[in-house]
Amino acid sequence: MKIAVTYENGQVFQHFGHTEAFKIYDVDGKTVTGSAVVDTAGSGHGALAGFLSERNIDVLICGGIGGGAKNALAAAGITLIGGVQGDADKAVEAYLNGSLSYDSDATCDHHGEGHHHHGGTCGHGSCGSH
Repeated sequence: MKIAVTYENGQVFQHFGHTEAFKIYDVDGKTVTGSAVVDTAGSGHGALAGFLSERNIDVLICGGIGGGAKNALAAAGITLIGGVQGDADKAVEAYLNGSLSYDSDATCDHHGEGHHHHGGTCGHGSCGSH
């Protein structure tokens, strides 16, 4: 199994569509067997689902994420674990042992009027640094 985490400075980055890197973990059973930080090379929003799919990612752990990206991940068969904050390595460890606290409805919507949050937050209420 492969798990990707939106990544910045060891933490789960809080805006999927603006992440500049993923930390990708290779997992055997419940054990991480390796990991690497991979630059997105400027890919953003919907293109990131393809980026992950090309790397055979099974699970994505992230902070806030928009509806279009959620749909693209679902179409690619990637399980989404959204609304996660904190240390990336610890989030993967918690996911593998079944204790990860997350918000399955976490969204980040920049396409409406103003800045709305539905069913969750996008980091610290600001969707990363705009």
